[in-house]
Amino acid sequence: MRGPQLKLPGFVGRMGCAQMEVNPVRHWQKVLYERQPFPDNYVDQRFLEELRKNIHARQYQYWAVVFESGAVVQQLCSVCVFIVTWWYMDDGLLSPQWLFGAGLVSSLIGYILFDAIDAGAGRKENRRTRWADLKSTLVFVAFTYGFSPVLKTLTESISTDTIYAMSVFMLLGHLIFFDYGANAAIVSSTLSLNMAIFASVCLASRLPRSLHAFVMVTFAIQIFALWPMLQKKLKAQTPRCYIMVTVVFALSALTGLLTISSVGAVLFTLLLVSISCLCPYYLIRLQLFKDNIHGPWDEAEIKDDLSRFLM
Repeated sequence: MRGPQLKLPGFVGRMGCAQMEVNPVRHWQKVLYERQPFPDNYVDQRFLEELRKNIHARQYQYWAVVFESGAVVQQLCSVCVFIVTWWYMDDGLLSPQWLFGAGLVSSLIGYILFDAIDAGAGRKENRRTRWADLKSTLVFVAFTYGFSPVLKTLTESISTDTIYAMSVFMLLGHLIFFDYGANAAIVSSTLSLNMAIFASVCLASRLPRSLHAFVMVTFAIQIFALWPMLQKKLKAQTPRCYIMVTVVFALSALTGLLTISSVGAVLFTLLLVSISCLCPYYLIRLQLFKDNIHGPWDEAEIKDDLSRFLM
C-alpha cells in the first residue's frame, strides 16, 4: 500500500538557492599550482588587456642615423685606400720608401692627436707610458722587417687568381665582423683585424720585393688597427671634427680610386651615398611598420637577486 506523495517545490527551490550561495562561480586564475574547473588552454576576457605593442621600439632621428653611418663609410674608405695603395705599389707608381715615411709621419700625428683629445686619460688608465708605446712600435717594426722575406715567399705556390680571391673574401669578412658600435653577436674586432692582416699578407706577397711586402703590412696595421682607434676617439670627444675627417677621408678615397677606374669611382660613390643617405631614410620609414606585441605569453623574467642561492 503506497502512502501519499508529498510535493515540496518551495523547499527544493530554497535548497538550490542555498547551494548556489555556498558554492559561488569560480573565476579563472593564471596559476599552475591550483586545480581549476577549466581546460588547460582556457583564457578569460582579461587576457588581452595586458597586450602592449612596440614597447622597446626606438625613435630614430635622420641626421643622428646619418652620423652613425659614418663608421661604415670610414671603414669602406679604409679598404678602398688600402687597395688603391697596393695597386700603386704593384705598378711602380709609389715607392715603398715614400709610403713608409708618409705612414710614419701620419702615425706620429695621429698618436699626438689621440693623446691630446683626452689629455692622456686613456693612456694613464691603461698604465701605458710613451716609452712603452715606443718600444712596442720598434719591436713590431723590427719583427715585421725581419720576416718580410718570409712574407714575400709565403704564397709562391698559390696562384695569383687564388690570392686575389682570398683577399677579396678576407676584406669582405673584415667589413662584416668589424665593430661599428653595435651590440651584436656577429661583432668580433679580433677576427675582423686578423682577416684584414691576412688579406694584406696575401696581396703583399705579390709585390716586387720584400721591402714592398714589409711596407704594405705595416701600412695595413696603420689603417686597419690604429686608424679605427682614432676614429672612435674623435667620434666620442669631438663629433664635428669626426664629421669633417669622414668627409675628407671619403673624398681622398674617391680621388685615388678615380685615378684607377672611373667606373669604380662612380659605383663606390653610389655605395657611399646609399649607406649614408638612403639607408637611414629607409630605416626610419620601416619603423612605421614595426608591430611587436608583448603580453602575458612572454617568457618570465626573474628580476630578483638570486645570488644568495648560488653561494
